[in-house]
Amino acid sequence: MSPAPRPTDSPSASSKRVLLVDDNVDAVESMEILLQAFGYEVATAVHPELALGQLESFAPAAAVIDIGLPGMDGYQLAAEIRRRLGGQPMRLVAFTGYGSPDDVARARAAGFDAHLVKPVDIENLLAALGGA
Repeated sequence: MSPAPRPTDSPSASSKRVLLVDDNVDAVESMEILLQAFGYEVATAVHPELALGQLESFAPAAAVIDIGLPGMDGYQLAAEIRRRLGGQPMRLVAFTGYGSPDDVARARAAGFDAHLVKPVDIENLLAALGGA
């Protein structure tokens, strides 16, 4: 087993921008701190409408999106992000408590590039963001 990644293991991440979308404030703040330690510039949103507002003002390279959001679920948010970007690249990572094959397929159909099941370890999170 390889050692756990350390913040100094990701120097190339310093220019990466990630948008975290989760209505659980504690979860989004914890992930924000974690990704910042790995050199990511992070913006957060606790509601889908706030996340959509971040697309232009923050211009993230990737977004980690909870599926169970109020008003608009993560699948709908991913589809709306893809629509608004009009083909511009952006890595979308589903972040959910559901991990059945149907859940993964639904995430792919909505436009997600990766699907992570909570709780996620840092190696899997960094790997999912690796293409961002």
